[in-house]
Amino acid sequence: MATEQQGGSLQSLIDSKPNLTDYFYNETLAPHFRARTGLTAAFIPPEFTTWRDEQTAWRETEILFDQSHHMPELFIKGPGALPLLTKIGINSLANFGPNRAKQLVGCSPSGHVIGDCVLYWRGEDDFELVSGMALLNWVHYNAEAGGYDVTISRDDPTPYNPTGRRVFYRYQLDGPNAEKIWNEVCEGGAPNVPFFQTTTVRIKGHEVMVLRHGMAGHRGVEISGPYEEGPAVRQAIIDAGEKYGLKLGGTKSYFSTLLESAWMAYPLPAIYTGEDMRGFREWLPANGWEANAQLGGSFVSDNIEDYYVTPYDIGYERIIKFDHDFIGREALEAIANAAPRKRVTLEWNVDDVMKVIGSQFTPGTRYKAFEFPVAYYGFPHFDTVRDTSGKHVGFSNHCGYTNNESAFLSLASIDVSHAEPGTEVVLTWGEPNG
Repeated sequence: MATEQQGGSLQSLIDSKPNLTDYFYNETLAPHFRARTGLTAAFIPPEFTTWRDEQTAWRETEILFDQSHHMPELFIKGPGALPLLTKIGINSLANFGPNRAKQLVGCSPSGHVIGDCVLYWRGEDDFELVSGMALLNWVHYNAEAGGYDVTISRDDPTPYNPTGRRVFYRYQLDGPNAEKIWNEVCEGGAPNVPFFQTTTVRIKGHEVMVLRHGMAGHRGVEISGPYEEGPAVRQAIIDAGEKYGLKLGGTKSYFSTLLESAWMAYPLPAIYTGEDMRGFREWLPANGWEANAQLGGSFVSDNIEDYYVTPYDIGYERIIKFDHDFIGREALEAIANAAPRKRVTLEWNVDDVMKVIGSQFTPGTRYKAFEFPVAYYGFPHFDTVRDTSGKHVGFSNHCGYTNNESAFLSLASIDVSHAEPGTEVVLTWGEPNG
């Protein structure tokens, strides 16, 4: 199916561009706040203290992040919801049920990732999808194109939201003191909630949904509730956390968490090619999220498909389940026992990092400057990774500095033959020629 789009569709945009990667590399500005933190500066400052303090807090004391403004949400209800989500997800929903959450990952028929999100089962035939705009759009499109018996509503990030407010606030409490703070702030004490399961508690008289979910290796919680109740709940957590060294997290530290959690966030959605994806491209607008990918980094190719990734490339092999029929299953089964790449963390050579920084203070050509703590410029970002003989072996996608490790790191997808810990590889920083 196709829908009439004011200003044209993504397909019409693609048809008008002689080179799509050149367009994404030079002419677009990403809609996401990692690339444009000024969009949320009115709601969440880049730093509350300093990003170094905030990084240290999730390792040594406690951090509270405000996720209320940057993540899109989709709500889907009806008897067709679970069959639709089962068809989309590469992971099994066979043991899914109420009061649970799951990371939902969706692929194209070619087995390349479109996106992922957190899926909440809120009640009978009632689901909430949080974050991952490309995947939310893919679910929405398939609901309409497949004629599923569902109703869908959307809640866009605050700067794009026509109402000027969100449906829910959302906070993340994480760090070694998370359990202590959480137990104090919950009326009657905090219940024991297994990982990625949900329950409801009361804080200052307000009912709160809690998801047991940590971003930094601790027993953290993600909490949500009606948007207008957010300030009171947030203040209660701040008050309880004061004696435990609780820090508030700004956007700079928030978007650096993935360097330690190793989440390969927001890959380029694999939707720009293939006749089997044409209907989706005709459904999407020419000015939407997918139309404003902002490629960056030293890897440049005229073939947009060179930027696609499979779930195996970015660390999702553990969640793929071939116990159900899903979009992309046949393609993923074909590589299940011989996936060519895997996710790794690269630790950058300190001398090379200092060389890049030092060039900012010397005459002549300067290397592309590092931003701290997050250094990648694209959304998504692709830096070329080669072996020591010069052979291309993969990409670095997210890079930056973590105060907790005193190291400059990047998350990369590289050939299995070079993925053994301790293997030396060469990353090209800046433009294609370095």
